Amino acid sequence: MDAHWLIVGLGNPGREYERTRHNLGFMLVDLLAEQSHSQVKREECRSLVGRAEIGNQTIELAKPQTYMNLSGEAVSCLLKKEPRSIENMIVVSDDLALPFGTIRIRPKGTHGGHNGLRSIIDRLATQDFIRLRIGIQPEHPIANTRNFVLENFAKAEHEAVEKILEEAANAVRSIITEGTDKAMARFN
Repeated sequence: MDAHWLIVGLGNPGREYERTRHNLGFMLVDLLAEQSHSQVKREECRSLVGRAEIGNQTIELAKPQTYMNLSGEAVSCLLKKEPRSIENMIVVSDDLALPFGTIRIRPKGTHGGHNGLRSIIDRLATQDFIRLRIGIQPEHPIANTRNFVLENFAKAEHEAVEKILEEAANAVRSIITEGTDKAMARFN
C-alpha cells in the first residue's frame, strides 16, 4: 500500500496574517489544495485539514490554527491518528536564514530559530521529520525580525512569491513520488 502523507504548512491563523512572510507554509498548503480542486477546512486537532491528490496518492494537508509558536500541539495531536506517521510528514515553513526564494529540503534538523519548528521538535521530542523551508531573507539588514516575518510581502515580490510557491509545490510532489534524496538533489 502507498504511504499515507501528511503535509503540514506552518503559519498564523487570521486574515491579518494571510499574506505575511511567516505564512508561506499556509500558502503552499492552499496552493496544493487548489491544484487538487480540494479545500483545507475540516477542523481537527486545532487545525484545518483537507485531502489532495499527488501522484495518484491521497495526501492530507493541514494548517495548524494554534499560532506559530504552538504548532507542535496541533501536529502531535494530528500524528496520533492512524495511518499518519512522522516518517511520512512534511513540515513547510519560511526561513529567515535562507535567501529569498531558496528552497531547502531536509530529512531532519534543528529548528534554526523558527518558533513553529521549535514547537514541533519540542512536542514530538525528535528532529527526525522532513521539512521544506522557503527562504525569506531580504537583501538588506533588518532591525526587527519579528516585525519583518509578520509583514505582508511587498507588492514587487508577489509575482516571485507565486513562482516560488509553484516550485515548492513541485518539490513536495517530488518528495512524495521520488523520495527525499531525489527531491533534495533536484531542489536544494
